[in-house]
Amino acid sequence: MKHVIALDVSMGKSYMVIYNGLKKCIYEGEIKHTKPEFEGLRERINELIEGYGEQPNIVFESTGVYSRQIERFMQENHYSYCLLNPLEAKIQCDSLRIYKTDKSDAHQLALTHFSTYRRETQGAENLFHQLKSLSRFYSELDDELSVIRSRLHKVIQLTFPELEKLFTKKSDLFLNIVQLFPHPDNVLGLSKTILKNKIRANTNKNISAAIAEKKAIALIEASHQSYPAVSSSDVLCEQLRAYARRYQDLLQQKEQCIDGMVQLAKERNEYKVILSFPGIGPNTAVRLLAEIGDIDRFENNKQLNAYAGIDIRRFQSGKTFFKDKINKRGNKHLRKLLFLIIQNMIKQRRFGQNHIVEYYDKLKTQPYNKCHKVASIACVNKLLKNIFFLITHNMNYDYGLASKS
Repeated sequence: MKHVIALDVSMGKSYMVIYNGLKKCIYEGEIKHTKPEFEGLRERINELIEGYGEQPNIVFESTGVYSRQIERFMQENHYSYCLLNPLEAKIQCDSLRIYKTDKSDAHQLALTHFSTYRRETQGAENLFHQLKSLSRFYSELDDELSVIRSRLHKVIQLTFPELEKLFTKKSDLFLNIVQLFPHPDNVLGLSKTILKNKIRANTNKNISAAIAEKKAIALIEASHQSYPAVSSSDVLCEQLRAYARRYQDLLQQKEQCIDGMVQLAKERNEYKVILSFPGIGPNTAVRLLAEIGDIDRFENNKQLNAYAGIDIRRFQSGKTFFKDKINKRGNKHLRKLLFLIIQNMIKQRRFGQNHIVEYYDKLKTQPYNKCHKVASIACVNKLLKNIFFLITHNMNYDYGLASKS
């Protein structure tokens, strides 16, 4: 049997053990995630390859960002390895006696490797790493945008609350006007013509002079009637300007993020297949591709369901039966995105036929009569099944074929 190298990965270092084919530990020690120590690891692995004519089995647990250095080392040196899901590793290595240290974890990983089948990890293309990083960055920007939106609303209620009623919130014009006139006193003294010209100059849309003049008149009336909680010299006015600028920056960064993802993914067949589904645009298509990654690593759609965390968790003992629920153990970002895609499909049903929306309608009527969330998750399951089939068979979505299946 091959030698086994097991690493328990932590921040900046790993505890490594090497077992021979007789299940005897021949080396153990700590390695730091630095160039010199990785070079030493490479020499040690190559010595085993030269001495025994085969590469040892290498196994370690995925620990988020900390294990990425080990992954890069393995991929650059073309070593095959087993990357374990933390839950999978825990189930395989758990024993009745609770004794957990980095050292004991490494030994357990090595010893269980002799008796447990573990599939070797295929190194993901750099494209998918880039897409996933951009997708997570997009989510972070979206979260920050939600926080800034809440802060902006709170401050504008103290300085010039009427602005939210005069202009469409989230629009570029609204954000520019907020920066120009954070307080009604900033409007007083300006003529209708000046305000009209400023409104036309601060929007990307081809707004007509008549509409701009109407907005200017409404802004003047609002400034005369408004009674804000603070004066125009209050620090909150500058704070409001800062929030509006940050909001615009975040919107621009989100657009750039999606544009970058589209440029990376546009030549991929998977992107074209996902984009062929009604209700899925470039934004959701690239993010979906980023979160799924290389679909070839899944053997069937059930594994893809488990990865998304929508597989069924069932519990029955004797006469006790618990209601079936989804596991929610998989990729929460993918699960959230899939749910939003189903909602978009339902909202856009009038733009084209979609068998997934028809399935949703079927589940909502008698004799099924499922609640909205249950029906939506069932549709997520059907969507993933269709995505897996179409990508693996290099086919685009076709309503005529899908409705017959």
